[in-house]
Amino acid sequence: MKAADLDAMPGIRPSLRELVALRPLARQRSDVRRARTGVRALAPSPQRGQGMEYAESRDYVAGDDARYIDWRVTARTGRPHTKTFQRERERLTLIVADTAAALYFGTRVRFKSTQAARAGAIAAWSAAAGGDRIAALRGATREAPVAPGSGLHGALRVLHALAQWYATPPADDAGLGVAMDHARRLLRPGARFVVLADAASVAAVPARHWAAVGAHCDGLVLLLDDPVERVPPRARLGFAHAGGRIDLDLSAGAQRARWRDTFEGPRDAAVQHLRRAGIGVESLSSDAASDAWLPAFARGRK
Repeated sequence: MKAADLDAMPGIRPSLRELVALRPLARQRSDVRRARTGVRALAPSPQRGQGMEYAESRDYVAGDDARYIDWRVTARTGRPHTKTFQRERERLTLIVADTAAALYFGTRVRFKSTQAARAGAIAAWSAAAGGDRIAALRGATREAPVAPGSGLHGALRVLHALAQWYATPPADDAGLGVAMDHARRLLRPGARFVVLADAASVAAVPARHWAAVGAHCDGLVLLLDDPVERVPPRARLGFAHAGGRIDLDLSAGAQRARWRDTFEGPRDAAVQHLRRAGIGVESLSSDAASDAWLPAFARGRK
């Protein structure tokens, strides 16, 4: 099948136009969230200075603003002290794309890979609407991540990458473990990350790596699946391939048990794996609304 044929088949290969069109979904939810909180998404900076969040009190030195004298500590110690505050900066939202071959498949509405691209686009638009900087990466040893950017420009760069990554299985996919190694080097305390992944890919990443990023960042992993993986047909399931057709008989209990072990087992293991590391996890079926997971993203650690 030619690339032009794939472009003409919605659901199989995501287009940049399709991902751009998802912007209103994320904007509506972000507008509601900002209306409730009344604040822009900010993360604490390691630098000390004047800002919104109290950090510590230290000895007063000549030139300090007298408005920030800490009178309680001054009275207790007998020496003048001044308050310092945590500076705030724009929060980073990092989108981590699993490009395992198992994602380029689907039986309802769209491929899991297309659903991953759509979910990543909604995450990017939501982050941009909230004032975050947005970056993206995948498991590739010779490909640089999409550098953090703000607003429309930052979101569009991420969308362009998602449309490319999820068009066809990349030949240079090095696995989700490599992607999370890259992510650990980029993420700083207060950042957020969204991982678009197959359940088997999640289980292959060591638990300590998940715990390392989950300890100081808000993380959400979206497990992409397909309805037939959850509920297989009770008779025969046909597969076409270059040499003809294969019919898989699923009427026997033993065969259905093997099916569950193949698909439900890794998903259950991934959920337990992530929850122990303190990372949020949601399942997203290929036939579900692409923004169904967004409330969990907005809640974060809350």
